[in-house]
Amino acid sequence: MTSTNTRVEAEDSGPSGYAAARLRLLQEGARSGPPRRTALAELTDDWLTGLFTAGSQGLRGVSLIAVGGYGRGELSPRSDLDLLLLHDGSDPGAVAALADRVWYPVWDLGLDLDHSVRTPAEARKTAADDLKVQLGLLDARHIAGDLGLTAGLRTAVLADWRNQAPKRLPELQELCAERAERQGELQYLLEPDLKEARGGLRDATALRAVAASWLADAPREGLADARRRLLDVRDALHLATGRATDRLALQEQDQVAAELGLLDADTLLRQVYEAARVVSYASDVTWREVGRVLRSRAVRPRLRAMLGGGKPVAERSPLAEGVVEQDGEVVLARAARPERDPVLPLRAAAAAAQADLPLSLHAVRRMAAAVRPLPTPWPAEAREQLVTLLGSGRPTIEVWEALEAEGLITRLLPDWERVRCRPQRNAVHIWTVDRHLIETAVRASELTRRVGRPDLLLVAALLHDIGKGWPGDHSVAGEIIARDVAARIGFDRVDVTVLATLVRHHLLLVDTATRRDLEDPATVRSVAEAVGSQGTLELLHALTEADALATGPAAWSSWRGSLVADLVKRVSAVLSGDAPEEPEAAAPTAEMERLAIEAYRTGGPVLALRAQTEPVDTDAERAAAPADPEPLGVELLIAVPDQPGVLPSVAGVLAMHRLTVRTAELRALDLPDGVDGSVLLLNWRVAAEYGSLPQAARLRADLVRALDGSLDISARLAERDAAYPRRRGVVAPPARVTVAPAASRLATVIEVRAHDAPGLLHRIGRVLDRARVRVRSMHVSTLGANAVDAFYVTGTKGEPLPGEEAASVARAVEEALRA
Repeated sequence: MTSTNTRVEAEDSGPSGYAAARLRLLQEGARSGPPRRTALAELTDDWLTGLFTAGSQGLRGVSLIAVGGYGRGELSPRSDLDLLLLHDGSDPGAVAALADRVWYPVWDLGLDLDHSVRTPAEARKTAADDLKVQLGLLDARHIAGDLGLTAGLRTAVLADWRNQAPKRLPELQELCAERAERQGELQYLLEPDLKEARGGLRDATALRAVAASWLADAPREGLADARRRLLDVRDALHLATGRATDRLALQEQDQVAAELGLLDADTLLRQVYEAARVVSYASDVTWREVGRVLRSRAVRPRLRAMLGGGKPVAERSPLAEGVVEQDGEVVLARAARPERDPVLPLRAAAAAAQADLPLSLHAVRRMAAAVRPLPTPWPAEAREQLVTLLGSGRPTIEVWEALEAEGLITRLLPDWERVRCRPQRNAVHIWTVDRHLIETAVRASELTRRVGRPDLLLVAALLHDIGKGWPGDHSVAGEIIARDVAARIGFDRVDVTVLATLVRHHLLLVDTATRRDLEDPATVRSVAEAVGSQGTLELLHALTEADALATGPAAWSSWRGSLVADLVKRVSAVLSGDAPEEPEAAAPTAEMERLAIEAYRTGGPVLALRAQTEPVDTDAERAAAPADPEPLGVELLIAVPDQPGVLPSVAGVLAMHRLTVRTAELRALDLPDGVDGSVLLLNWRVAAEYGSLPQAARLRADLVRALDGSLDISARLAERDAAYPRRRGVVAPPARVTVAPAASRLATVIEVRAHDAPGLLHRIGRVLDRARVRVRSMHVSTLGANAVDAFYVTGTKGEPLPGEEAASVARAVEEALRA
């Protein structure tokens, strides 16, 4: 409640008094959340009542009504005021003058106002034509004037809503679905819209409207707290930004967290995600119930006629022991005894996912209330039902969320609590940690025919990132957790070891394939030693693909897939006893020799562009391959007379033409007998950042100028960067450059982790060129905004760099990238 002094000041001092009282209320640190929202609504009511009373002397048959969020008393610091001036139509001129006396003081204070002036008949007609208007009127609240007029409108609007519910509720559901498609799911977004995204405040309001229809109701447990949490965050966001915004931008999350007294932005996001998950689940259950009721109403008259007026009995089809299908949902059989059957939740979930049906809310709650914990280790049936659930594909997600909403998942897998609703501050990831794990299992279910132990693949998919709830390397922490979980759910010692290995090394294949030289025997041997067996390699290959596909579109491509497949083939040969021999320089192709001779003859660079597509090995693969296979990039062959500055020049020219480098090899090519000198041959794979590839002639012309010094690449890249306006956003962490120990016996591997930017390879190449080291090959990996590049470098005589020299080169690169 507002204090008496504050109310008197607001009434006596006009707009300035209200503004001062409002500011003081918002600055009170001791009052926040629902009490402050209620106090702000009451303060605003008192001020508007004063304006209405002063302007309506002698005027009857008119009232001032708050609608929408203001009608619910949910005024955030920068919320707009939704007002309806309702009148009986007897004196339109006087009502128009009254509207001016109320609206203008609101505008004078700079408050946003959504206003209308209508008779009851006009209000009902507008509501019938516009669903959003009708939703706002469902929360109509009297502020001043003729109370009977307001009450009459409220009664009529509610009656209209209930009478029209069979028509309006599907329309409302479609509106919610369209909004979700545009705004995404609040529980997964790094910069969510608290109001518009699925699971946000709009959906919570829609659930109130469904309840008001008397047709169906949302599950109430936790819903009020979830709504309150989202409103509290919006209040803090308004205070932190000083703007009427609902988007929780990255750069404002720490300030909002501090406003709410939370530890950090991750804690804030986790609370937002948890609230959104409650609202989303309640929405799913509610709309399912609405559909069931509407279908029942549609068929009941026909059934009654057929059955002679008796009440129809719902059919119940058995799905599993203690589990049946009824009315499009999975429910418990009448004979089911959850208190005596600890496997029942997993059996019911597996049956629901296999049948692609939702789990009944009543069934989940009954099991959550009555079921006993599973023994340790789990019985074989429980483990089999978990594997069946994980292997059911896309339906697994909805069933898993139903179990999680009632706390059954954390009772089955206590370690799940640490990853539940945990955000991932990485542009590559599109899901929270827990949803990513389920998405990986869904992707893995599509690959189970490729492995001999699909059960191990699916459980590894579920657990591979379980260590992200702990400090340090999540793969190391995850290995420990995976051993414990695998033993608890009943796998034997050998299978436990395999699962632990899969979790520990789930990033090994993609990291090695994209960042290491696969021609180097040390690379292949190190992977073979880590994996240990053909069966584990097979599982790890499938897990790698499932993990990447479940991460986001930036994490997997035909190019990455081909590199991983190449590595797997080489490692498999080692595990079969075919040790790789020390590589010899591959003989140049006829095209390479032609380019080298032409480069020597002309004294300048020559190049060739050739599109590359995913390799197809077998007749069956050729038959199944698409007519237009996905390009892996374009092979760029460049021959240049041996000279300093080739790497930074080529990388800079490609950056100028917006070409992304995926892989690159550089080597000196001896010319045929009788010709003195050598030519540098660059065999790179590139892809256009957007648009089409530039012509080879243009690339060559710019490369000639870059090599003779007439083209200042650094200046050109700086000009292009300056031409784009700087956008406020997350400050990228500084670059980190290290020497990878024992990565190769043939070269020194320098690994660069940095924020990806145009010209990054050009800058690195300049430093390496100044350090007088040769780049034998480089392996480029870009994930979202992060670049992880590995450079295999040697001294001038082709030998690995001594330790101190290698460290010095790494420091020089790091300093250049941090400058």
